[in-house]
Amino acid sequence: MDYIDYYKTLEITKTATEAEIKKAYRKLARKYHPDLNPNDKEAEKKFKEINEANEVLSNPENRKKYDKYGKDWKHADEFEKAGYDPNQQQQQYSRQQSGQDFSGFGGDFSGSDFSDFFNSMYGSGRSSRAQSKYRGQDFNAELRLDLASAYTTHKQSLTVNGKNIRITIPAGVENGQVIKIPGHGGAGVNGGPNGDLYITFLIENNSDFKRDGNNLYSNVDLDLYTAILGGEISIKTFDGKVKIKVPAETQTGTKVKLKGKGFPVYKKDNQFGDLYVTYNLKIPTKLSEKEKELFAELSKLRNHGQ
Repeated sequence: MDYIDYYKTLEITKTATEAEIKKAYRKLARKYHPDLNPNDKEAEKKFKEINEANEVLSNPENRKKYDKYGKDWKHADEFEKAGYDPNQQQQQYSRQQSGQDFSGFGGDFSGSDFSDFFNSMYGSGRSSRAQSKYRGQDFNAELRLDLASAYTTHKQSLTVNGKNIRITIPAGVENGQVIKIPGHGGAGVNGGPNGDLYITFLIENNSDFKRDGNNLYSNVDLDLYTAILGGEISIKTFDGKVKIKVPAETQTGTKVKLKGKGFPVYKKDNQFGDLYVTYNLKIPTKLSEKEKELFAELSKLRNHGQ
């Protein structure tokens, strides 16, 4: 049974923080996910190795024992009770390889989706001692939404590891945001608790608005006459149209804020960001001869006034 370096599997150092472990796992799990690598046996193998490494290193207690005992991690509790010195691991491993009996610590290990090394640590076979309970594996999934769907709270079904899960998606989720669904990960070992499900949201924006956090931004064409004389125009917001007044002599590029007309604040009922509208002056085209004459007259009046 070969020793497996889980840090190397996740491409991290032994000093990696919990956040760095989580980040590395998500990056690699997404890269080698079977859905993105259909019929690729090597990618499937790599995906299992990555999940196995995360199973150990993402749990602080398991990681501590793994760091201390390495390949003999499974026997940590028994070794500590017996006053076992981890510096003697190599000697005991050699004895085990030569056929000496470790019946006091060992078991009959059966196959699974994990490596023999992982099974030896977890004690997947029978043992005369009570087996420890371990938390199930965390699952990761991606969910794509358009901006309109992210604007309202709604329910949606998704399939994770062959199971259909119906979740409530709060209004205001952001692109790249990760939420945790407790207990919807892998089953625990020996009666341990289930893992959790982490969902990463990918928000596609095909609307006329630009989103920045809870605020929305849009550009609105303003005709020359309204810009000069002032008036009232209809503005499109994400949930309908509103009428606003335009002051006389409004310049192109002018920005106005429509308070509370932005995006919903995540998990904050009836709280919204703002909508910022930028006016773009639209110059009239295809002028009639009469219009040209009038503009010429206006130009003369303007120049004489100066």
